[in-house]
Amino acid sequence: MSNNTTARLAGFVYLLLVITGIYNLIYVPSQLINMQDAVATVENISNNELLFRSGIVVGILSYIIYLILPFVLFKLFQGINRDVAVMMVVLSVVSVPVSLFNIVHKVDVLTLLSNASFLSQFDVQTIQAKVMLSLKSYNNGIAVVQIFWGLWLLPFGYLAFKSGYVPRILGVCLMLGCFGYLTVFLTNMLFPEITIPSVVSKPASIGEIGTCLWLLILGNKPIRILEKG
Repeated sequence: MSNNTTARLAGFVYLLLVITGIYNLIYVPSQLINMQDAVATVENISNNELLFRSGIVVGILSYIIYLILPFVLFKLFQGINRDVAVMMVVLSVVSVPVSLFNIVHKVDVLTLLSNASFLSQFDVQTIQAKVMLSLKSYNNGIAVVQIFWGLWLLPFGYLAFKSGYVPRILGVCLMLGCFGYLTVFLTNMLFPEITIPSVVSKPASIGEIGTCLWLLILGNKPIRILEKG
């Protein structure tokens, strides 16, 4: 497989990750979940169970894609610096088992709303509270695993910056994205009363989506060739 083909494959896999991640982490929760309203959340999930289930399935698919992506990127970037490329793979892959196990909390929600006979001892309010606890536990798991979603961007950004066929600004955004993720995690853990401005997460989004589209459309064509037209 040529480097150009590898680059376009990396872009394609990355695009799948972006699409499935948005669906699982943003779209489905925005349609169903209100952490301030247990009654509405339970009603939404009960009335749109297929949507909630699809979020679980797409979430699992997303993490499988996230497991594959760093190996494709490793093949693309190992010639830049093999040690840094290995670090990129390790920091990415280590988060996948945690992420997959965390989805169990969403499956628990389906169990709680299944009307199983062993749940008959709980009243409606208790079921609602347990549903919200499961969803909160899922969000807590996401908060922790985001540490690694950030850490892998540092070596990835460095490799993109040094490669010569991804705009350096995207490499810088990826590296800044690492510190953005860490800032969000540490602030939420240590100073939960502080509201974090949304701009903190922008570099990661710009870097990841920009790199994804660049690799998919232009492959590994050197920047200097593009600049000369």
